Amino acid sequence: MHENEPSEMLEAIKSKRESMINCANKKGFTCEETIKYSQELDLLINEYQKVTMHSNEEVKFAFNKMIMIWPKVCL
Repeated sequence: MHENEPSEMLEAIKSKRESMINCANKKGFTCEETIKYSQELDLLINEYQKVTMHSNEEVKFAFNKMIMIWPKVCL
């Protein structure tokens, strides 16, 4: 769908959100097109959260390994 670069994903989210808001203002919140934009926005946000959560987990794992090794290095 999109590159898995968080910055690119955020731009896609902003763009989709803007489209959804514009559509809602013109056609209403219950318009089929507005709902479609909302669903697409949900998918983009979920995708972004998966990518950023995965990278956060990698950082936490590396940090935990570093903490486990650090006392041994200082001895």
